[in-house]
Parts: sequence; structure tokens; C-alpha cells
Amino acid sequence: MAVSYEPWNAPQDSTLGYYPGLPGPSYPQPYSLPMASEYSAQQQVPGFGDAVSQAHVSYCPGPAVDLSVTPPWTLVDPAQTAQVGYCPSMDAGKLEEARMLLNGMDYSRTTCQDEDGDTILHIYTAKGLREYAFAAAERLRDIGKLDAKEHKGKTALLVAATANQPEILQDLLSLGADINACDVKGQTALHLAAQYGYPEVLQAILSSRSAFDLETRNFEGMTPLHCAAISHSVTVKALSTVGLADVNLQTKATEKLSCVQMLLTARASLTSQEIKSNKTVLHLAVKEGNIDLVRYLMRIPLPNMKDFVNMKAHGHTALHMAAGLHNNPHQEEILQLLLSRGADPSIRNLENDQPAHLLQSGAQGEQLRLMLKKRSASSRRRIVSLQDQE
Repeated sequence: MAVSYEPWNAPQDSTLGYYPGLPGPSYPQPYSLPMASEYSAQQQVPGFGDAVSQAHVSYCPGPAVDLSVTPPWTLVDPAQTAQVGYCPSMDAGKLEEARMLLNGMDYSRTTCQDEDGDTILHIYTAKGLREYAFAAAERLRDIGKLDAKEHKGKTALLVAATANQPEILQDLLSLGADINACDVKGQTALHLAAQYGYPEVLQAILSSRSAFDLETRNFEGMTPLHCAAISHSVTVKALSTVGLADVNLQTKATEKLSCVQMLLTARASLTSQEIKSNKTVLHLAVKEGNIDLVRYLMRIPLPNMKDFVNMKAHGHTALHMAAGLHNNPHQEEILQLLLSRGADPSIRNLENDQPAHLLQSGAQGEQLRLMLKKRSASSRRRIVSLQDQE
């Protein structure tokens, strides 16, 4: 029996991207980032539902958070580690009940895969039934099938990541599940947690003793950090469309930004470039006009910040991309932020254009062009002064 978990894909934005000559968003169209997970704990699964329909899974809450002081996912400072807590304790009585239930089932029913590759472990994990998932995982581990993949290449661990089940994910890791397993798109649990913006799942992975790879790439050539940045931009753009009154979107945007922070705190590489267009996380943020993410990145105390800010993606620096943010309300602030961190307005792209050449026409463009030229002249005077001192 297959589990239905087709993702809901948000309609594609028909507007052109901000950067001239590069239509559409900075992420590839096949790289779909649905606003909601493709798994739901409310799914009804014939064949398994009857046995556990009365099961009540009690989750132990994480540490209490005083919302009057700070929301649970608020980013205070880039150097601050994001702490996400939840209690991994399990109900021993329910676990024994689950083991007894599995012992009473036909052996093939608890160990085999259906026509779509789903095992009973995939089912219980997708439904969020922790004790039953643990009992099923024990049995599959004993026969070497803990990392069995369903038709989309997802192991139970990947299902746990996609379904926002941090406790089940931690249980599976404790039983030996492969943290670096990937699905048919090359997505690992880290990619999925970053893509969907699940801080608790991400924290469960990062706090585990498993040998995860922060720089592993999916089949689009992206690291988990790239996925987190792209996903945050998608949510921010949706929020700007529907208005700031959408509390759910605001919360999701904050959670996704928290995922970026957690990956960087875990030492994900800021300078890592996605393979298709050589963009860093800064290029991805600037090209989408994502002011929140740009502000955050520019606050990071990186020793070689100037080199980072001036990295090129197919010849374009972040400053070139910011110059192409025509009609974006945050264009000037993004330009100023980049300049304040050492962006060089004299660098030319492959078409021999400096950032000033890519600005829009009109009064706004002239004002920004003057700002870039002043900074460029100031940089030249500083270089001459240093040469004279030598």
C-alpha cells in the first residue's frame, strides 16, 4: 500500500527576475520548494491504520519559551548558536505494545516492501507514530533493511526529515540509519530539513554523533546551505505578496532563517558555490532581493569578508546583482551593505560591465550610480595612499 504524499507546488511567479538578462528566480525551475511538507501525520493508511487507530503518541515538549521575551526562532546575533530543544523520551508502555502488535502480524507484512517500495516503517514514520516506528525499525535493522527506499528513493530517515519528525529521526539514527542516504533528487536529510525549514529536525541531525556531510550536494549541485537560502527567499517573496499580516508565513520565514544560522554555526561553508551557476549563499540572497538574509550574512564576522563579498558567479559579483535589482525597495540598502563590507564597484563582469553600468535609468539610478562612483574613487585614493607609504 503506497502512501500518498505528493507535494503541493506553489504557482510559478510569472514575473521576471530582478537581474537583467536572467529571467525568473535564481534557483532552477525543477528545484521545487513547496511551502508545505509532502508528508502528513494525518494520512489514513489502509492495512495499518486499524491496528494503531487508538494509539495516542504523547510527545514530551521542549523547554518552555517565554514568548514575551523572545520568539523561539528569533535570531539575535550571527555568532549566537541556535538552540532547539525537544525531549526524546519514549513511552515504554506504548513501545512494548507496539512490539507485541508487530509480533502478532504476519512476518512478511512487517518486513517486506509494497509495490511502491514502502515498508511498515515508512508508514509509521509518515504518520508520526514514534513507538510503532521504533519497533518496526528494530525489526528491519535486524534483517539489514533499515535503509530500504521507497519509490522516490526515500529511506525512513528521509521520510522523518520530510515529515518534520525530529524524535523519530533521532531514534532511527540511534539504531544505525544512514545519515547520508539520499533520494532520487540527491537530497539528504540535511537538504530536506533545510529546504522545508524544520529547525528541530536540523538540530536533531547536527547534534547527533553521525558523520554527516555539511557540504554534500544534491543533483542540482546545491549544499544544504544553498537549499536553506533559496527556500527562505521563496517564503520571503510569498510574504511580500500576501502581506506581513500572514502570521504563518512570518513564522516559517523566521524558522527558515534560523536553519541558515544553524548550518553556519555548524561550520557550513559560506564560500561554497552551487555547481550550475557558481552562486554562493550571498549571490542567492542578493539576486532575490532578500534583505533579511543579506543583513544577516553581512553581520557575520568573517576574516576574509572582502574576498567573500567580491566572489564571482559566472562573472557577476553580488554588487552586479544588486545593481540589477531594478524597482526593488531594498536595492539601495543592499548596495550600501555590500559596499560597507568591502564590495568593489570597479570589478567588471564578463561583458566588461561594472555594477554602475547595470543600474536602472532615471533619478534613482543616477543617485545610486553616484554612490558607486564615490566609493570607487575613494577606493582608488586609498590604494594610492598605501602605495605612497610603501
